[in-house]
Amino acid sequence: MSIPAETPLIRRRLPLAEFTAMIAMLFATIAFSIDAMLPALPQIASELTPDAVNHAQLILTAFVLGMGIGTAFAGPISDATGRKPAIIGGFAIYIGGAVLAHYAPTIELLLAARVIQGLGAAGPRIVGLALVRDLYEGREMARVTSFAMTIFMIVPAVAPSIGALIIGLAGWRAVFLAFILFGLIAVSWVGTRQPETLPPDHRRRLSGHNILLAAREVLSNRDVRIYTVVMTLGFGQMFALLSTAQQLFDVTYGQGDNFPKWFALMAGIAATASVLNAKLVMHVGMRRLATDAYLWQAISSAVVLALVLGGVGTGNLGFAVFFIWGSSVFFMAGLTFGNLNALALQRMGHIAGMAASVISAISTIFAVVIAGPVGQTFDGTAVPVITGVVICSGLAWLLMRRTLPH
Repeated sequence: MSIPAETPLIRRRLPLAEFTAMIAMLFATIAFSIDAMLPALPQIASELTPDAVNHAQLILTAFVLGMGIGTAFAGPISDATGRKPAIIGGFAIYIGGAVLAHYAPTIELLLAARVIQGLGAAGPRIVGLALVRDLYEGREMARVTSFAMTIFMIVPAVAPSIGALIIGLAGWRAVFLAFILFGLIAVSWVGTRQPETLPPDHRRRLSGHNILLAAREVLSNRDVRIYTVVMTLGFGQMFALLSTAQQLFDVTYGQGDNFPKWFALMAGIAATASVLNAKLVMHVGMRRLATDAYLWQAISSAVVLALVLGGVGTGNLGFAVFFIWGSSVFFMAGLTFGNLNALALQRMGHIAGMAASVISAISTIFAVVIAGPVGQTFDGTAVPVITGVVICSGLAWLLMRRTLPH
């Protein structure tokens, strides 16, 4: 609910530039926490799990799992306690997880710490959006979120380079110190500068019963169920590629030293998807655009799989094929996820916040169930992850066709 313009909270809004930058930092928590870890995976594997190097990938999926669980509760908690306590509490959990990860002596404890980090990171990400919704609406809200997302899209491009720089100077455990510093800066910014945006009389009692009712209503709608499954498949294939990216660049294609640069280019290409989507969606429609995107992804991935199995899997040509294909997977994520979220929520307006939390939690948690096994089958080639994308995109296309009007 937007706060009326005459209330003191609106008069105490931060300057637009500062507010946008702060929201972008909240949004960036998740991307920074995942992508900055990518260059650390080889060292973590050699130190903590040398007999099963693929287990190092779980550093990423453990964080995503925690984030998915936290997503289900972050929104309702903020509705009950206010936005600032929920954001500050989330960062407190996030920082605590980073401290535990920094000192973790075993891979098992490190994974547990990353789950805790993910639980905390869900707060800033989900509640940050609610913060924007409290203060702005309509075109103003779109402008703020657009500016924030523009800044946010830079993070995946630069985070691996930041991680590599930190690792080169102080080792992989120092990356968690960077997360602690990031969290302290963000929580200090919100705590000292941002006024509370949800008045006490607008808050709703936290109730597990209400969450279950919302989940039941969301899952009782056939189209919403389908869109949620499609998002699960989309997230699953993206996380599978993300978790194996460092090994593919290093082990398969011998580009380990240049991984941050290549990943930055890949992220930059993917970032253009939102611009293209904004132009296409008004002419093609959200449902048709997502359906066609998954069909194209399934077909192109099948062609690339055939090329790799046919011998075009190594060398410069093999790397070029993989790089173009990998960029397309991230690009398609940017072209589809916003549309799928909008489609899933268009009939859930009366419980939009709760429905968004439920859909996001389900799709994220079950995406880990897909990405984890695909990543663990890495065999030195790109075959497992490409196969996973072929299957996920093909299923997503078939499901999307069931939502098309006949």
